[in-house]
Amino acid sequence: MRMAGVSERVFFFDTYAFFEVIRGNPKYDPYIDAVAVTTVFNLAELNYGLKKNGDARETDAITARYWPSVVEVTLEDVQAAMSLLLKQKDMSIPDVIGYTVAKRLGIRFLTGDDDFRDMPNVEFVKK
Repeated sequence: MRMAGVSERVFFFDTYAFFEVIRGNPKYDPYIDAVAVTTVFNLAELNYGLKKNGDARETDAITARYWPSVVEVTLEDVQAAMSLLLKQKDMSIPDVIGYTVAKRLGIRFLTGDDDFRDMPNVEFVKK
C-alpha cells in the first residue's frame, strides 16, 4: 500500500490514535491530514469505546467517517499477530493485528499505547 510521494503521510491508526485525534489532542495535530489506514477490528473497538461514553448516533457517524480507511486482514496477518501476542501478552487483539498489518503494508503504526513504545515501525505519540 505504499503510495508514491505520500508514503510518509500514511499511517496505520490504532484505536488509541483515533481516540486522541477525536479528542483533539494537539500532539496528534500533525496526523489529522495523514492518510489513515486501519482494520475493522480497530473500528469496532473505537465504536464500542465511544458508545460507552457518548451518543450512539454521533458515534456511528464517526465510525462511518473512518470506514474508507479499513484494509483487509489476511490469514497470515492473524497468524503472525497471534504469535506476537503470545510473546507480548498485554496488547489488545485489534492493536496487535493492526501492528502486523502495518508491517505488511510498509507503513508506520501510529499509537500512544505503551505496549508498543520501543517496537520497530512504530510512530509513538503520547498525550
